[in-house]
Amino acid sequence: MRYPDLEGVRVRVPATTANLGSGFDTIGLALTLYNFYDVIGVDEPGAYKVEVIGEGSSELSDEASNLVIQSYEKACRKWGIEPPGLSLRCLNAIPLCRGLGSSASAVAGGVLLANAVRDEPLPVEKLLPVMVAIEGHPDNVVPCCLGGLVVSCVDGEELRYVKLPPPPERITAVVAVPDVQVRTEDARKVLPKQVDMNDAVFSLNRAALLAASWAAGKWENLPWAMDDRLHQPFRSKLFPGGDRILDAVKTVRNCLGVAISGSGPSVLAIAQGTPGDVAEAMCRVFSENGVRSRFFVLNVDEEGASLDDVPPERNAREVA
Repeated sequence: MRYPDLEGVRVRVPATTANLGSGFDTIGLALTLYNFYDVIGVDEPGAYKVEVIGEGSSELSDEASNLVIQSYEKACRKWGIEPPGLSLRCLNAIPLCRGLGSSASAVAGGVLLANAVRDEPLPVEKLLPVMVAIEGHPDNVVPCCLGGLVVSCVDGEELRYVKLPPPPERITAVVAVPDVQVRTEDARKVLPKQVDMNDAVFSLNRAALLAASWAAGKWENLPWAMDDRLHQPFRSKLFPGGDRILDAVKTVRNCLGVAISGSGPSVLAIAQGTPGDVAEAMCRVFSENGVRSRFFVLNVDEEGASLDDVPPERNAREVA
């Protein structure tokens, strides 16, 4: 049996950065760095072939453990569909285990592929709870799907979210990615089971200020608004330079605010104007702590995940 609505489909998914300091498990931002998942062929149920080009090529080629395939199957079965097998090509630019939403991109991609199998595809708002149930929390996967900066809250199976207005063009995101990995599970384990009331109030104040300032364009508030006491003081100890980099970068010219990206170890700064000094300062701290790093200067992706056609074969590898 053939599925013409699926064969030849390309899913494009953006990287995301979650938390933004004070927005722990709540605020996420989509960035202009992408993975592409191309359906090259369709096969019998259970028959999968996965080719990974780019980030994670040595870790993600096992069909049984590939999160795109797992998410695709889970969504299909939730909807009572026997998932057809796939020949999938993954063109990955999002670094793995670096706090830039690589797992959320895989979940979003798999669910969008499953939705393409349906006789009547669901609107995006119906897909989000499925993605959140697979991912476990909304702060990466919702902005990955919707684009932009999104404030999300989940209670059981009920999801609420608000997408905030886009920033002006002069605002960019500078991400420094060190050559070390931090697993989300490890980043969760270092968090305390209980927190001091003063610390909770501190971070609650900042999270509210962050959302309000982004919506109102009050960028001068971000140095305050991105401060946090719930997770960053603990996670900064998981990677070399983490205990220094936030303080070192926040005072650099054109830096509006800085935070650990997701659960780390990447670090994200919101910059205004020329971002070169910000990027140099971030990479210098990692270098001083014996870690190689690279950086990206990115814009906010406002479109989110999308379904397109696979481009001609001669162009496919140029994307990676």
